[in-house]
Parts: sequence; C-alpha cells; structure tokens
Amino acid sequence: MTAQLLLGLSILVVLHEGGHFLAARLFGMRVEKFYLFFDAGGFSLYKFQYGDTEYGIGWLPLGGYVKIAGMIDESMDKEAMKKPPEPWEFRSKPAWQRLIVMIGGVTVNVFLGMLICALSLYYYGKEWLPADEVKNGIVAYDLAQEIGLQTGDHLVSINGQEVERFLDYTTSSTFMEDDVVLNIRRNGILMDIEIPEDFIVQLSKNREYIAPRYTFYVAAVTKGSNAEKAGLKKDDVIKAMNGVEFTFFDEFKDLLRDHSGQEVDIEVQRDGSMVSLTALVGDNGLLGFNPASHDFNYVIEDFGLLESFAKGSAQAWTLLILNIKGIGKLFRGGGSIGDSVAGPIGIAQIYGGEWNWQRFWGITAILSMILAFMNILPIPALDGGHVVFLSIEALSGKVFSDNFMEKAQMVGMVFLLALMTLVIGNDLRKVFENWLM
Repeated sequence: MTAQLLLGLSILVVLHEGGHFLAARLFGMRVEKFYLFFDAGGFSLYKFQYGDTEYGIGWLPLGGYVKIAGMIDESMDKEAMKKPPEPWEFRSKPAWQRLIVMIGGVTVNVFLGMLICALSLYYYGKEWLPADEVKNGIVAYDLAQEIGLQTGDHLVSINGQEVERFLDYTTSSTFMEDDVVLNIRRNGILMDIEIPEDFIVQLSKNREYIAPRYTFYVAAVTKGSNAEKAGLKKDDVIKAMNGVEFTFFDEFKDLLRDHSGQEVDIEVQRDGSMVSLTALVGDNGLLGFNPASHDFNYVIEDFGLLESFAKGSAQAWTLLILNIKGIGKLFRGGGSIGDSVAGPIGIAQIYGGEWNWQRFWGITAILSMILAFMNILPIPALDGGHVVFLSIEALSGKVFSDNFMEKAQMVGMVFLLALMTLVIGNDLRKVFENWLM
C-alpha cells in the first residue's frame, strides 16, 4: 500500500516538476533545485549537484518542487530578490515565457494521464461483463440495502435507459447527475429505487455496494489452509454446510461468517459423487480457497495503437470532467466534504495492499488528471495563481511588485497548509473510526 503510494506519487511529482524544469531550461533560466518531496528544514535524504542544479529527495512526501532563480516561490528567498535581476533569472524573462514555464507541470500531467490510459488500453485491452449476463440478480451489500435494494434483485435499467455493461451500475460516474433512478425487477415485479443525493459520497467510503450473484466451484486451494487440511480439492462444488443447502456463493459466505472459529460439515460434489468433509472455519470466516464461476461470459476488447490513443485520451478527459462534476455536486450540498476528500493515507488505501499493475496505472492516471486540475486553480502558491498574475501582466502590461507577489504567495501557502492539515486530519479521523468499528 505504502510502496504503491510512494511510487505513484514519485512518478507524478517528478514528471510534473520536470515540466517546469524543461520549460525553464528552454528559455535559458537557471534552476537551482529539483526535488522529489520537500527538504523541509533543509534536510534531504539524498542529493547531488549536477551543473548549476541541486537534485535531491526530501524527507516530507507531500509533493516536490523546482526552485527557479529569480522567482518568488515557496522558498520565499527575499535576499536573492533584493539583488539586481540577472539575464538567467525568471523575473528577467518576458511574461509569455514565464507563463509557459508555469503551465509546464500541468501540461505534463494532462499528457501523462492521457498516455497512461492509452497504453493501458493497448496493453491490457478492456474486459467487461455485459449486464444481461447477470442472470441470477445481484448481491446487495449494506449500502445497497440502505437505499432499498435486496439480494436477488435484477437490475433492468437506469432512468429507463438500458445498460450494456454491468460496470455502469456500480461506477461512481453513474451517480454524478441528480435524480438517478435504478429500475429493478424483484420477484417478477418492476420497481424503482431512487438514489439519494449523497449516495456518491457513501459509495466512495464503502467502495462496493452490489456485485453479480453467482454459483461457484473451487478454482484453487490455498496451500496450508483449512480448506487443504479438510481435503477440499480444485473443481469441487460445495453443496451444503451442516445440512443447510445453498446455491450461490454469497449464501455460503454468510454461513461461513456465522460459523467463524467452528468446525463444520460440508457436502462436496466431486466427479459426479457426493463427498463429506469436516473443516475448521477460520476466525476471519474463511476456509482458504479461491472461488470461480461458469455463470458469466465476459467481453474482451483489444485495441490497436492509434485507436488506443484516441480512446485513452478521451477516457482521461472523461475522468477529469467526472471529478470536476463530483466536486461541483459536493459544493451544491451532495455530501460532506470531510467524507469526500482524501489525503496521503486515503490515497494509499485507494491503491490497496495487493500489487496489481493494471489497477496501479489506472489510479495513477486519475491522480495525474486531478493533480493537473488542482494545480491550475487560481490560488496563490499554486501554478494557477502564477498563471493568473502572468496572464494579467501579459495582457495589460501591468507588472506586480515583488512585495505584492511575496504577500500573495504567503496567503496561498497559509491556505494550502490549512487545507493539507484538514485533509490529513480527516484521513486520521477515518482510520480511527475504522479501528473502532
């Protein structure tokens, strides 16, 4: 989890700051420092000098920075600004060149998000489950039950429109709009389930609310597990536990959970015959095997290189637009900000503990687009704040004084520090709440 966060963050920060670095070099500006993470207090984990630039890794993993000579930035180097401008300094260059330097990081993040999405499509393709393949209905978890869904319900459509992919019923993008209605069939009767306005916030906290219901068999037995000790084998079909028969995997899971830490008798269909086994259920409610099902036929799409870039680029922009819509809905009252924002701990939890490269790159692509959007916001101390001041200068010829820029930078830094404190505090609150549950 931590390793994935650090790798993802390192890629995003190095390339973002690299965008500023390359643009500054292009226009002959001197870059004094290039750091992954912050060397707060002047302490760095590693550094070296190459040319006129110090490269290093700081100890505070909350971002990174490049220090461009003659630029008022987070270093607040007022002494250097008191000296006469030098030809290689940021402040000596035309406004349009400085503007390009400031949008360099955001530009790289946008192209990175597009590139990751495109190459992921090309390499992995896209596998999806058609909605009409879910013939046994759904498993409704706690969040789904809260809005009125039940296990066994069949999803028919959304707002009267048929859905091709089952994923569209579960992805957060479906619930960005207001007045979403799930049309379902329960025991042969058509019904409507109205989605609450704050559902997307609850979905982001619970991660999963429904899943396809399926029959199952044993795909693999974990070595050394209780399942192996009981004699369970690959391709076994478990039919009953303690005399209780069942059909679907969710029913079996519920029975296991109810018998955590206990010995149970299970009936297994093996090679056309029934076999009786005795197994110890772990305290976590598991036996130790991987289930699989023959119920679904997945669609696998492969894309050529050019098609991957076209579809991947569109996918990256869609991710960005959906996140902007989500922020807009949040500020319109569609949920609590505290429940919606995530800092380093929250992002690490999103990456998860299991290392899955396809998932890693997907999350990194989303974060790259979000980082671009957040950085371009017109807040002093962010790239967007510099862009606003430089745009005014370029259009009007008005040059803001160093004193004004220093004060604006200070205001922006105080705001960002307060925001970061809020976000990290919110992460810690969520962790503490989960411990108590």
